[in-house]
Amino acid sequence: MYRKLIPALAVAALSLQAASALAADAPKDIVLGASVQMTGPVSNTGRYYRDAYEMAVEKINAAGGVKIGGQAHKLALKIYDNQSDVNLSVRQYTQLVSQDKVNLLLGPFASNFALADSAVSEKYQVPMVQGGGASDQIFSRKFKYIFGTLAPASNYFGSTVSMLKALKPAPQSVALLYADDAFDVSVAEGTRPLLKKAGLKVVMDERYSTNATDFNSLLSQIKSKQVDAVLVAGHETEILNFVRQAKSLAVAPKMYSFTVGVPSEDFRKALGKDADYAFGMTAWLPSAALKDRWFGDAQQFARAYKAKYGYDPDYHAASGVADVEALVEAMEKAGTADPKKVRDALAAIRFDSLYGPVAFNAHGQIDLPQVVIQVQGDNLAEVYGAKGFVTPPKYPMPAWNAR
Repeated sequence: MYRKLIPALAVAALSLQAASALAADAPKDIVLGASVQMTGPVSNTGRYYRDAYEMAVEKINAAGGVKIGGQAHKLALKIYDNQSDVNLSVRQYTQLVSQDKVNLLLGPFASNFALADSAVSEKYQVPMVQGGGASDQIFSRKFKYIFGTLAPASNYFGSTVSMLKALKPAPQSVALLYADDAFDVSVAEGTRPLLKKAGLKVVMDERYSTNATDFNSLLSQIKSKQVDAVLVAGHETEILNFVRQAKSLAVAPKMYSFTVGVPSEDFRKALGKDADYAFGMTAWLPSAALKDRWFGDAQQFARAYKAKYGYDPDYHAASGVADVEALVEAMEKAGTADPKKVRDALAAIRFDSLYGPVAFNAHGQIDLPQVVIQVQGDNLAEVYGAKGFVTPPKYPMPAWNAR
């Protein structure tokens, strides 16, 4: 009996050794790390990035993964919830690179987070590609390891200002309101000279506190000054409060335009009919003309995303997918996952994504034109772009009780 058992044990040991050798020879997963707002005040937007990262990783893995040196590597995602806390986000990114030893980084949502978190990627020389922060401050520090797929915040209202001049009747007065965070301050700093160059009279230029809930004072000023056009740079919860209070105070200028909210299905559902007439902007719409290697085109992506997560993607989700694609393109071009070589490849890549063409400038940012959009009843209409009006705007906005 023992003589039979010993050869059997020997065969089992050899089988284990062979399995171990095969496992050792198998290509290692490439781990992408991120800290995203999955809970807290801005989690409604933060979820776009979590879902986009997950979907992109799954799609790329299903197509064979990342091809490096003749081998196919699977992607893995290590993601933390920063609970909408900047300090926690910085600690989590530090943990991702120093303890978890992830290969490369994806970004958080919001410019103030990207501004702080990118200092971690720079310190440890691990590239971060992020589509959640657009503030010019992020890219003005001559950092080498931060790359962004949102257009510069300073030009977010660029297409809107061009449209203002073309409206009939053109607005005679403008109010510029903005939150006191990195993104919204950059928006305001870029919008002021655009308004001046356009010859538009700015009668209000006011900063408000981030996460503000009370806009009664600003709205009262808009009403008393009889402002025609109101431009608001803020985050989604702030904009929701602003619109609800505008209705309660019966403040109805000729138009409102917001940097965020309007592209979001949840925003429009939250306001219902009160979202009607609101203008916004987006760098992305799900067009079949936007094609990539993995999803086919942006329309196919949008349908698959809605089927998987139960809500429509907007430009946040599309930019999140482009972030993952950029890292894959850079690794394949560099022929390695080495952070410094991937960084150099990112600086030089050019490729078509479902979000649009990606090519980073010397500061690490791409620039896609913003399209003016408007809620028109049950539809989100593309109103104004580089070639002028696409759809007639609903303008001027009627009084709240006249709708």
